[in-house]
Amino acid sequence: MDITLTSLETEHSQLLSNKIAAQITSDGGWIGFSRFMEIALYEPGMGYYSAGAHKLGAGGDFTTAPELSPLFGAAVCSTILPVLEGLQARGLPTQILEFGAGTGKLAQSILTRLHDLGFALDRYDIIEISPDLAERQKELLNITLARSNSATQCQWLSTIPENYQGVILANEVIDAIPCDAIIFQNGFWYWYGVTVIDGKFSWKAGKPVEHHLLPESLLSGNFSEGYVTELHAPANAWMRQIAQHLQTGLFLSFDYGFPESEYYHPQRLEGTLMAHHRHHAIQDPFYLPGLSDLTTHVEWSQIARSALTGNVDDVYLSNQAGYLLDAGIGDIALEIGDPSNPETFLPLSNALQKLLSEAEMGELFKVFAFTKNIDTVLPGCTLEDLPGLRGRNRL
Repeated sequence: MDITLTSLETEHSQLLSNKIAAQITSDGGWIGFSRFMEIALYEPGMGYYSAGAHKLGAGGDFTTAPELSPLFGAAVCSTILPVLEGLQARGLPTQILEFGAGTGKLAQSILTRLHDLGFALDRYDIIEISPDLAERQKELLNITLARSNSATQCQWLSTIPENYQGVILANEVIDAIPCDAIIFQNGFWYWYGVTVIDGKFSWKAGKPVEHHLLPESLLSGNFSEGYVTELHAPANAWMRQIAQHLQTGLFLSFDYGFPESEYYHPQRLEGTLMAHHRHHAIQDPFYLPGLSDLTTHVEWSQIARSALTGNVDDVYLSNQAGYLLDAGIGDIALEIGDPSNPETFLPLSNALQKLLSEAEMGELFKVFAFTKNIDTVLPGCTLEDLPGLRGRNRL
């Protein structure tokens, strides 16, 4: 892998590395991995998501489904439109709140599709922790709304409103929430954190993990010496907060991951932590702090249990391919594109292949959803009546 850094990039990564090393020293020579990941991604002005590096798309570090094609957002509209229409029929504001909106492409494709379908959305709000991404979102959505002469209001919020009524979206958000690493040694689970050896970040086992923090799969499974995996307390806390703050409506999330039985499979010896830099997947999470994205696969079973603590109606999990097909993405492609015109239809066809193929995003990426008090706006409707969510529930 040949990656040439500019002097500014090298300096930036070194400054953040020094910051992390100082934190390790002040904490007695060791920090949990979640603290390392938090600083590497979110340290103000220095972390990967808090500095000004180009992150998404062809020139960035990774490409998300909305970046591939507006078909993804158009398919999402098939799921959310009945909920929005139900709110509208009862005189309630029609609103969408998106977490971590990236370049704004998902928001753009949803706003465009809703406009084309003749639906007047009241609000599309975004919670974004990356200042440079927020600026890109504002520029793109201002142009999008001006072109369609739309009255939809967009605001950038810092927290989720209390008693929210509407649709909440999160595309590839949970995987970037800091997690803890743990290691199995001598019959016990230990926190697996970060120290500095010869000027470089290195793994080091810490104190034993408290039993009540371990899922049943890790307490009862048969794991080999040195088995490494992750715990996701911050992600689960975030999900509980979403479920509690949503009063009426739908939560819809897309991300890569596995249910508990697959996530903690005895053969998954090294966990799921990865770094991403310029479209390269890198196993070393200590590679170029501040310049590399750090992610972990989502453990969906605990995410679902966390949502259920917020008295949601029901939870749903399936793969992305099944979701998109049930949401009618094939028909949307034929509606938007002309199969007789290869110049315009071939890009749609190629995007469909990447979104649906088992070898690409179709199986690894999952859709997770829940509704809350949906019967008050759509009488007789359940979660699995919504387009996209009518397939087999994997939970």
